[in-house]
Amino acid sequence: MFSAVLDANVLWPSLQRDFLLSLAIEGLFRPLWSNVLLDEVEYNESAKRMKRGAVAADATRRAAFLRAEMARAFPDAVVRGWEALEGSYGLPDPDDEHVLAAAVVGGAGVIVTHNVKDFPSASIPDGIDVVKPAQFAFDTVSLDPSTALRALEQIALRSGRGGDPPRTVAHLKRHLVSTYRLHDAVALIPDA
Repeated sequence: MFSAVLDANVLWPSLQRDFLLSLAIEGLFRPLWSNVLLDEVEYNESAKRMKRGAVAADATRRAAFLRAEMARAFPDAVVRGWEALEGSYGLPDPDDEHVLAAAVVGGAGVIVTHNVKDFPSASIPDGIDVVKPAQFAFDTVSLDPSTALRALEQIALRSGRGGDPPRTVAHLKRHLVSTYRLHDAVALIPDA
């Protein structure tokens, strides 16, 4: 099974995160991240909830719960010992160094990020690709579209909790296309 570092900007959009992590739960890849990356996810999740009207304490509690659930579901995802490599790659944005360092130490074959321009190929060690989430979703779903359908079915089963309306697989597919532009990946997934 291949490993992928999922950048924070890929993990804070709710359904995209749920879809990618559900693919990982189904065994299609192994997610990796650093604690710094999880800090970013937690901060952005809390900020997103407050922007949508949540009380700060509730937003903070729910963001911490998300982080704890990610840690529970993927206990071996946190890469440790990357700190010595931070700053050694000369990336345009020094704040992205921890992502690449975690990929190297964790043995990732891919970094999934919306900011591919911040990871120029000349700075990336051999054996690591940098791709956007749409390409990663397509590549991952193409490994086993039926397993990707199972992942969506599990998301549908979990929906409706916490006062949100339940969602069908068809609704989830439409949302993945319209909001996250995962057209090619969704086109591979068979109907439920």
